Formats: sequence, structure tokens, C-alpha cells
Amino acid sequence: MAIKNILIAQAQPKVTTQYDELTAKCGVNFQFVPFFEIVPSSSLEIRAQHFNPLEYSAVVFSSRRTVDAFFNLCEELRFKIPETMKYFCTNEKVAMYLQKHIVYRKRKIFFGDGSSDSVLNLIGTKHKDEKYMIVTSDSPVSSLTKAFDAVGLNYKAIVFAKSVPTELKCRITPSEVDMMVLYNKQDIRSLMENFPDFKQGNMALVAYGSESLKTAATQAGLQISISAPAADCPTVAAAIEKYILANP
Repeated sequence: MAIKNILIAQAQPKVTTQYDELTAKCGVNFQFVPFFEIVPSSSLEIRAQHFNPLEYSAVVFSSRRTVDAFFNLCEELRFKIPETMKYFCTNEKVAMYLQKHIVYRKRKIFFGDGSSDSVLNLIGTKHKDEKYMIVTSDSPVSSLTKAFDAVGLNYKAIVFAKSVPTELKCRITPSEVDMMVLYNKQDIRSLMENFPDFKQGNMALVAYGSESLKTAATQAGLQISISAPAADCPTVAAAIEKYILANP
């Protein structure tokens, strides 16, 4: 089946050059629709996890949304975070975002390159005796918590945000889609909740993400047509082009 209409399960990027080139080269049409949104957990949900920041000497952040959720709840509950608190962020953007809530130059702030290993390298032996709070979204189990477990760090993960499926029925018609690009298991959850009777049929599915995405797809009865990133298709656009050229 020729691929014409491609649905990307994300908001449209600011730069669409790679997709524009594919449109010109292969005659395809792109539609960008985010399948879910991240919303803060309620104060009741966070309190149920026995949240008390004063029990910890360091906090770990991996997203700006969880930064907001953390500090907003601290303000709501009137917790005054001590200036001695250490902040470990997975990347520089998250670290710089802390300026919204604290005086950056007066705090001990560290940031990695986006990977869990980079956070562990920051901690090293110098900070290994801290008591960490890992501020997470969706699940207390993540690549960060697994990394902390592997080296025996003292931590607790608290879920401050959650993925909520967006309303898709008024925005997309699956039967008109020839290819769908999915990025994580929340995309699959949203797809199946919005369309309980969804049938893949001849639709090609591109899985761009971790093994957990492929596992979730299999569990939902979906067949992945092509996976990325890979050596020969490091980007979504490259994966799409490879599939189209192999299936004219």
C-alpha cells in the first residue's frame, strides 16, 4: 500500500525542514497531533506518597514540569526549602529553569547531558551519602531509579506529574491514516483509550523510542513496521523514508 497520510503523535516542531523535504520527495502529507499531555499530580496524590522535602538533602529533576509541580506544592504546604539543598538535573535546560523558583547562584546545582549515567557521574563519591528525592512523572520506576538502585544510592521517588490522554476523536480519523509514528507507551495507551475498537489493518507503525514502547505495542496487539533510532535511520524522517522506499 502506498503511504500518503502520515500521523505524527507529537506537536508540530518549530522546524519542519526534514518533513517538508519528505513531502516534496515522496508526495506524503503530515499531520501532527500530541496523543497526551503532562499534568501535575494533585496535592492529595503527592501527599499520599508521604511527601516531605525536609527529609532529603538533594533533589533530582528530569523535566521542567516536575520542577514547577515540586515548588508549587512546597509553597502550598509552606515547606521552606533550606539553602543547603542540592539540585541534580538531567540536563542544562532543566537546571536553568530552576531560576524560576530559586536564586540560582546561591544554590548547589549540577546538571548532566540528559542520560542517567551523567547524573551518576555528577554524584560520584563526593555526593554518594546524600538522601535523594527523585521527582518523577507517571511512575516511581524510571531509568534514573534503576541507575540509583544499581549503585546503592539512598533515594525515594515521588510522582509529581502524570500523562493524560488527549481527546483524539475530533482530531484524527485512523482509517484515513496510512502510517502512524509513536514515541512511547503513553501514545499507545491514548490511542487505545480513544479508539477501543482500533484495528491496525494495513497501517504502518513507526516506533521511535525505547524497548518499552515496542513491548507496549505488542501487548496492545499492534505490529511495528519499522523501529528507530537505528544506525541507518537515526531520525523519524529517515525511518519514514526508509520504509516508503522499501514499500513503494
